[in-house]
Amino acid sequence: MREGTMSREPRSLGVMLDELRLRMTLLAVDEAGMSTVEYAIGTIAAAAFGAILYTVVTGDSIVSALTNIISRALNTNV
Repeated sequence: MREGTMSREPRSLGVMLDELRLRMTLLAVDEAGMSTVEYAIGTIAAAAFGAILYTVVTGDSIVSALTNIISRALNTNV
């Protein structure tokens, strides 16, 4: 046997399946890192929504409609 290696007893198929089942369960339950991905997707979605909203609000029809509303509000007879 080489130095630094450990001898290992052969494991039965049942033991290996139990270990595999345990590892799969831990992987399925573990959500570490998911919040980072969720924040990244949320940030991208918010930026895309902001870009679309900016495009709509700065469009000619919206600007002229808002200007019209403000002009009528300022020119009302009291």
